Amino acid sequence: MNTNISKKQITIFLIVAFTGGWILQAIASVFANQGTLTGRSVFGILTIVNMFMPTLGVLIAGISFKKMGWRPQIKKNLKWIAFSMWMPALLSLVGAFLYFAIFPTHLDTGFETSRQVLGEAGMAQLQAQGLTIETYMLVSIIMALTTAPIFNILTAIGEEIGWRGALYPYLKERFGKTAGRVIGGAIWGAWHWPLMILAGFEYGTDYFGAPVLGLFVFPIFTIAFGIVTDHVYEKSGTILMPALIHGAMDAWTIYAYLTKPEFADRMILGPSLVGILSGLPMLALAIFISVKSKKAESAVEEVNDSPLHSRVNTTI
Repeated sequence: MNTNISKKQITIFLIVAFTGGWILQAIASVFANQGTLTGRSVFGILTIVNMFMPTLGVLIAGISFKKMGWRPQIKKNLKWIAFSMWMPALLSLVGAFLYFAIFPTHLDTGFETSRQVLGEAGMAQLQAQGLTIETYMLVSIIMALTTAPIFNILTAIGEEIGWRGALYPYLKERFGKTAGRVIGGAIWGAWHWPLMILAGFEYGTDYFGAPVLGLFVFPIFTIAFGIVTDHVYEKSGTILMPALIHGAMDAWTIYAYLTKPEFADRMILGPSLVGILSGLPMLALAIFISVKSKKAESAVEEVNDSPLHSRVNTTI
């Protein structure tokens, strides 16, 4: 991992990532608000390009790519591959269960929200392929558990090179592991603000407290998910692993479409993992990792400070 990153380099990185990202997000939002199939398509393309602004920042800042770890080391990392592939699925399921346990009347068993999102054109395409909305949802779940996380690496890597590959190592070295991860997660969340304000990213535009509340809630999610993602990076030693878990998380937006249309203004609460209630499992995992990491660091410090260790170092 990169540990030799200067303050000047990280400043340049942030300027490029935020300037390029916020401009692209503003332009993408214009197309998203058109409400047309073409507008949504252009929005999707621009948001993919936007994900590579952190990579562009790394390039312009002259931060080394080589030390980020590019060998997948599949045999060594089988445990972390499984964790990255399916932990987001488990956390999403538990979070959605928690939300619908509290608000059972919000569950959209008729998939009306999904029908509205697909629109007449999308539903016509499904019918032409001989698919029902139920079959479509089942296929989406199977893909989220299998192929989607792997394919999503191609886009998620654009962010991971910048956040976990450059920003987090710098912040952890300067502020310590936990504080560095918290600061990095807050920055990562703020990077999404234009999409949230202008296009209703994650929570829509008419939720309680919009658009201000979401600007504070979403960074809580990115702080928690950033801790989990960086933990995976540290344990696996390859930047491809945080890209995999990021890609897996992006594949589990399906729960956002399981709320009845009339309750769409409650998205700030759930049922997707970015909600206040449904995000609690992710937050709990992040706290567990942080506490465990802190204990491990304390144990190492105790060993280093012990008289025996000092004596050994003196004699070597």
